Amino acid sequence: MTLVQAMLLGLVQGLTEFLPVSSSGHLVLARVLLHIGETPVFFDVLLHISTLLVIIIVFRKRIGAIFAALGRGIVKKTGEGDAEHRRLFFVIVLATAITVVVGFGISKLNMEGRPKIIALLLTVTGIILLLTRFFKGSDDYSTIGVKAGIITGLVQGIGVFPGISRSGISIAGGLASGLSREKAGEFAFLIAIPAILGAFVLELKDVPALERTVGIPALCAGMAAAFAAGLFSLLLLLRAVKKGRLYLFSIYLIPAVILYFILLTV
Repeated sequence: MTLVQAMLLGLVQGLTEFLPVSSSGHLVLARVLLHIGETPVFFDVLLHISTLLVIIIVFRKRIGAIFAALGRGIVKKTGEGDAEHRRLFFVIVLATAITVVVGFGISKLNMEGRPKIIALLLTVTGIILLLTRFFKGSDDYSTIGVKAGIITGLVQGIGVFPGISRSGISIAGGLASGLSREKAGEFAFLIAIPAILGAFVLELKDVPALERTVGIPALCAGMAAAFAAGLFSLLLLLRAVKKGRLYLFSIYLIPAVILYFILLTV
């Protein structure tokens, strides 16, 4: 993989990881269009690590509050908002457990070699985004419960399908479970943290193959591009979610699917 190819894949990953248009689907299709052969899954995971750093930076106060509440709970102390943040933590754990079970099963289907099916799944993502117009939840973290954990965990697992946007379907799941727009957007990325870290650990075996097929300079360029693009796209998405305009991204997906079908047949 060349330096330019790695940077282009990093840009695609960074922009589409947070914008609800499916990063995995775009990466697969980008490799087809750029004539890049199979790359180790660990390369994609490292691009996800770059965007994970973006999540940690943007939501650092919430993450810090969760760990502080858990720490005070261990030493039998209580601070303002601790009950809310401990409740949030356990819902994140529940959602993560469900995601692991569902996502592991779906990952065995190996859809990455079927770009036309991926393009069709992008259409499904567009439909999901359109449906978010009809969700008007009002729950916050003080009332979040098992329902939100089950629904978001299930749909995040389904987001393993290339072409299904993990961020889009997770936000939609949060809205469907009754969360407010702002909390649904934040929660979708909080539950992404353990999912990305888990994928990183599982794919560590691919490190030798990564060094042979990608190379350290190209890897660093790709990760830097993914980080910069990811920071931009996450801030853009959070603004769109807060204003109830998540459905607008479906306007991009429909012509994108048509274009991909044209490019894949020429």
